Amino acid sequence: MDPELEAFVPLFPEADLNDPARAREELAALAAAIPTPEVAGMKTEDHTVPADPDVAVRLYRPLGARGAIVWLHGGGFVLGGVESEHPWATRIADGSGAVVIVVDYRLAPEHPFPAALDDAYAVLTWAAEHADELGIDPERIAVGGHSAGGGLAAALALRARDERGPAIRFQLLNQPGLDDRQESWSARHFTESPWMDRDKVTASWRQYLGSTAATPYAAPARAADLSGLPPAYIATAELCPNRDEDLAYAMRLLRAGVSVEIHQWPGTFHGSQAIVSAEVSQRQNAELGAALRRGLAG
Repeated sequence: MDPELEAFVPLFPEADLNDPARAREELAALAAAIPTPEVAGMKTEDHTVPADPDVAVRLYRPLGARGAIVWLHGGGFVLGGVESEHPWATRIADGSGAVVIVVDYRLAPEHPFPAALDDAYAVLTWAAEHADELGIDPERIAVGGHSAGGGLAAALALRARDERGPAIRFQLLNQPGLDDRQESWSARHFTESPWMDRDKVTASWRQYLGSTAATPYAAPARAADLSGLPPAYIATAELCPNRDEDLAYAMRLLRAGVSVEIHQWPGTFHGSQAIVSAEVSQRQNAELGAALRRGLAG
């Protein structure tokens, strides 16, 4: 493990996904402690997207932005929201020059699959249909997210392809949760890794799926056909249970004719980019913004 990251491991909260109320409080406290960069001229806007039910979103708009990303926060499908995502949305918007649309999707276990995906799809459709008034280019809309949010973004791309929905220019998937089966080497062996281990991944999928059997729209790794999907950037952490399913998904995308950039970060663990004082975390966060800039300009 990177020594700068290792020093912070004892400070990470336990995040018991079987106790959502407490875990949400812990994540909110952790996010509030992360410094947010001051970005001159960046504007934030709160909107309500008409849906059933309506979905709250927050837009981060850098000066001169035209491209946009529908951004799904992490948190194991159970935690997080627009407030906890503030430090990351600010960094991605600043680094990419794109409008970041953070989706306050419904959380499990109160709202299991497909609630979060339905919310995300409603926001994607809204962004494409209202591009002119939002000041964005409808041909330069990406989807992306961290962790569970990365899995939701991958599912969003699948659904948009299958339903002939809004055109997606690019996928930005950071340590995404893609496979509920947990059969990969990393899923089976990283049982005590920091922040996210096998037990937490199991709890996450159990809360998200509820009594519903997993489908490709819940767990994108189950999709039989990955052709026709948008180009992707997939980042993995070396000590992350999701690592091998992410790398396998990237290789399957390549074999299906989809252009993919893969970045495997050595010495890191799931969510360690939150330790923004570490040099490797600074590079990770900067690369997410740079990858999105390249993807939207491509």
